[in-house]
Amino acid sequence: MKSNHRSRPARRHSPSDTHIRAVVDGFREINRTLRLSARGAEQRLGVSGAQLFVLQQLAESPAESLGDLAARTFTHHSSVSTVVARLVERGLVVREVSREDGRRVRLAASGRGRALLHKAPEAAQAQLIAALRRLPHATLATLARAMTAVAAQVAEPASASGSAGVSAHRA
Repeated sequence: MKSNHRSRPARRHSPSDTHIRAVVDGFREINRTLRLSARGAEQRLGVSGAQLFVLQQLAESPAESLGDLAARTFTHHSSVSTVVARLVERGLVVREVSREDGRRVRLAASGRGRALLHKAPEAAQAQLIAALRRLPHATLATLARAMTAVAAQVAEPASASGSAGVSAHRA
């Protein structure tokens, strides 16, 4: 029986293909690491990967505001706000009125939050940020430009089709 499927001519291997493969493999490995870390945090600690990362940041040093915490975690203000709200609900983070400015709310890991961290591994997000900080400045700048360009191109089809896109962090 004959197949109606026409075989495509073999695509020639371009010198760029090696680099593309390395980049795609890098994306996959980072995504896998973040996913496994988040799953492990959820199973072992009952918190999401994003919650673990924020809690670890607050245990390291309190944040003087949500904006301060968003900057420290390289996360959008609205995303970190959602994560903090869940941590506060669970009693893992406390909100305190700032001593310096009564209008500001200071965020800190609670005793219960610190206790939870004793059995927690370092969040994969922290490992990723540390790895990026170890890169030479010129390499990091090149990577930032390249990632921004790729992300914009990948996001274009989603925007054109009316898709809302994918959130970077789950609360």
